[in-house]
Amino acid sequence: MAGRALSFGAVAEVYERFRPGYPAELFDTVTAYAGRPVRTALEIGAGTGKATRLFARRGVAVTATEPDEAMLAELRRHVPASVRTVRAAFEELRPAVRYGLVYAAAALHWTEPEGRWPRVAALLEAGGVFASFGGPFRLADPAVAQAVRAARAPFLGSDEIPSPDGTPPEHDMQWPGTELQRSEWFTDVRQSVLARRSTMSAADYVSHLSTVSAYLVLPAPEREQVFHRILRVLPDRVDMTADLTVHLARRRAAD
Repeated sequence: MAGRALSFGAVAEVYERFRPGYPAELFDTVTAYAGRPVRTALEIGAGTGKATRLFARRGVAVTATEPDEAMLAELRRHVPASVRTVRAAFEELRPAVRYGLVYAAAALHWTEPEGRWPRVAALLEAGGVFASFGGPFRLADPAVAQAVRAARAPFLGSDEIPSPDGTPPEHDMQWPGTELQRSEWFTDVRQSVLARRSTMSAADYVSHLSTVSAYLVLPAPEREQVFHRILRVLPDRVDMTADLTVHLARRRAAD
């Protein structure tokens, strides 16, 4: 997993182009839960700033942290000048101030499990909000999805990240909500889903796959073969589902 976590820098520009952004509805969901204006935020694993710009452009003073210099450089090209950037992994952060919001956009699974929640809590004001959101980018047509699975099978069984705590997909509460519910640091854990749909060309879909860690860590010759095999079984355009699962929790008031 550590190798996959640090695999994105080589494709930072492609990542920025082909990964989907985040809808205004997400900002509304987070701020409605907060119940008060969110003025400051720290982002864990900001990548190229897809979520950073959503919050920063709505007046939140965002500190964006990201361990990969190439990803951070791409982020700096796209976010408002008000965003403070820090090259650091989550585990390297040493809290000097506390924030009203700490959030992770499709990045929390890359953090170390040991001490994760005390670290998040140490970054939050009492009553502050933690948010984690993300979800798989999937082909909507089951027949096309099956054809792609068969095409990649000689090289890769799955291209998704399994639940970090083993929660089965049919469980009502998914990770990280499951861990947040057990944590002494957080309360009022909620889970919701925001629908995202899109249509893209077959070539753009394969370009998106080229930003997925499961493919990035394959040897280059195998990666090219699997992309060629996938492209051959795709129609000219593909429908996608990219629903966002949003987890929210509140920092307990007592230290």
